[in-house]
Amino acid sequence: MTLFPYELVGLSDGENEVRIVVLAAESADLWEAEITVRSMFVKGSTLLMLFPSKLRAWGEALDGLAAGSDVTWMESGNGPTVRVRLDGGYDCPEVEVEDESSSMVTVRVPIALEGDWVAEHKVRLQRFVEGVGGLSG
Repeated sequence: MTLFPYELVGLSDGENEVRIVVLAAESADLWEAEITVRSMFVKGSTLLMLFPSKLRAWGEALDGLAAGSDVTWMESGNGPTVRVRLDGGYDCPEVEVEDESSSMVTVRVPIALEGDWVAEHKVRLQRFVEGVGGLSG
């Protein structure tokens, strides 16, 4: 079974979306991915590299979201930063992608997420980790 491409993050309400798709393994502990933001107003994407530490941090961010906290993921200055605010300005979660290190563009989109999307993303993360043989780095 081919693991790639693998949609690690898929936040969408049919109009606005933020997706992170892991495209390929560069090595056992490094994966090339693409983050895409789409709305009726803006469409954009950028490449990013995922390391085991970033995947662990995503798991911690999901735990924070499950506990009702807003989170910031990948705030390292090297690649995009993703922020999720559970109570955005439009009575729904809001996802912000900031690409300060490359394009210097920040995009914020409200996404009316339904169901237990946090638990679904925990499953996505676990499946990816299991598929690549765990996180050794």
